[in-house]
Amino acid sequence: MSNVDLVLRLFLQIAVILVACRVVGALGERIGQAQVVSEMVTGVLLGPSLAGYVAPAAQQWLFPLQATITVGGNTATIAHPSMAILYALSQVGLVLYMFLVGLEFNAGLLRGGLGRAGLISFAGILVPFTLGAVASGRLAAQPGFFTPGVAPWLAAMFMGASMSITAFPMLARIIFEKGMTGTRIGTLALAAGSIDDAVAWCLLAVVLAAFHGSPSLAVLAVAGAGVFAVGIVTVGRTLLARLARWTDAHDGISPSTMLTTLVVIMGSAWFTDVIGIYAVFGAFLAGTAMPRGRFAAEMRGKIEPLTTALLLPLFFVYSGLNTRIMLVNTPRLWLVTGLVVLLAVVGKGLACTLAARWAGEPWHEAATIGTLMNARGLMELIILNVGLQAGIIGPTLFTIMVLMAIITTLMASPLFELIYGRHLARTPAR
Repeated sequence: MSNVDLVLRLFLQIAVILVACRVVGALGERIGQAQVVSEMVTGVLLGPSLAGYVAPAAQQWLFPLQATITVGGNTATIAHPSMAILYALSQVGLVLYMFLVGLEFNAGLLRGGLGRAGLISFAGILVPFTLGAVASGRLAAQPGFFTPGVAPWLAAMFMGASMSITAFPMLARIIFEKGMTGTRIGTLALAAGSIDDAVAWCLLAVVLAAFHGSPSLAVLAVAGAGVFAVGIVTVGRTLLARLARWTDAHDGISPSTMLTTLVVIMGSAWFTDVIGIYAVFGAFLAGTAMPRGRFAAEMRGKIEPLTTALLLPLFFVYSGLNTRIMLVNTPRLWLVTGLVVLLAVVGKGLACTLAARWAGEPWHEAATIGTLMNARGLMELIILNVGLQAGIIGPTLFTIMVLMAIITTLMASPLFELIYGRHLARTPAR
C-alpha cells in the first residue's frame, strides 16, 4: 500500500469516526451517558462486534487490523500500517487531554484531604485486587482463560491488577463534562483515581517483570515513577513558572511558550512510558506542575478544542475496534462474565463508597465517588491488551474483562445523575 493510499484511508477513517461519535453521542445523551462513554461504545460498534458482523468486507477495508505481505516468496501477517497511524494519533490526543486534566487539577481543594484520597484509593485497590486474585484461582483451573504455563500467583496478580484499575482518562472526562473539574469532590475522585491507576500499573510492571524473568523492569517502573513525580512537582514547577512570565511579557501564548510546553508534555509522556508507567501519567503530572492563572487559561483555550473534538475520539474508538464480543458464546461464559462484573462492582464501587463514608464524606458524595471510581473504561482495555500480547491471558478472558469494563463504565453516568444530580436538585440555592 502506497503512502498516498494510507493518507486517503486515514482521512476517511477520521471522518467516519467523528460522524459515528456524534450520532452515538446524541443517542447516548438522551439516556444520560457522557460523550466519552458514547465514544467508547462507538469503537465497539465500528469494530468486528457489529459493523464487522453486518458488513464484514466494508468494515475490514475501512479498519483493517492486519495486512498480509510477501517477501522473498514468504508470506507473513503484520499489523496494518493504517491502524498504526490511527493509533499514534490517538495517543497524541490522549496525552494532550491528560495534560489539560492536570492543568485543571487543583490540589489546594483537597485542604488536607490527601489522607481521604489515600484511604479511598487503598480500599479501591485492596478489595478488588483480593477478589480478582481469588477469582483467578478458579479461572486458572479451567482451560481457555489463562495461557498454559502461567504460574497461579502471576495469574492472581494480573487479575487483581486488572480489577483494581480505574478509568483515569474516562473519570477525568466525565468529571469535566459534568462541570466538576474544579470542585472538591471532583478533585478528590481524580486524586484517588490517579493513585489507583499508578499502583495498578506498578503491579502490572511487577507481573511482566516476573513473567519475563527481569526484576529490573519492576524496580525501574516503581522507582522511576516516584522520582519523576517528586521532581516535576518540585524542581520542575519552579522552572516552569517562567512560562507564566513569558505569557505576561508577550501578552499571550507566544510560539516559543507553546513549543516549550509541548516539549515538556511529550517528554514527560515519553519518560513515564519508557519506565513502564503509562504515558498519561507523565502528561497529567506535567499539567499539575504548570503555572496557573493567565497561562493556564490561554493554553487550555488553544489546546482543548482540537484535542477533544478530533484527537481524543480516535483513542476511544481505536481501542474499541479490538473488541470481539462474539467470543462469549455459551451460557457458561455469560455466567462467568456476570460474576466478574458483580465482583468488579462490589470490589471497586462499594468498597470506595464505604471508604469515602468512613473518611467523613456524606453518603451522597461517598456514593458518587464510588460510582466514578467503579468505571474501568479504556485503561482497563489497555492493561488487558498488554496481558494478551504478553501471553498471560487468552482471548476469552480478554473479552470477558472487556465486557466488564464496558458495563461498569456505562453504569457511571446514569448512577452519577441518580445519586449526585438529584441531590443537587434538592439542595436550595444560596
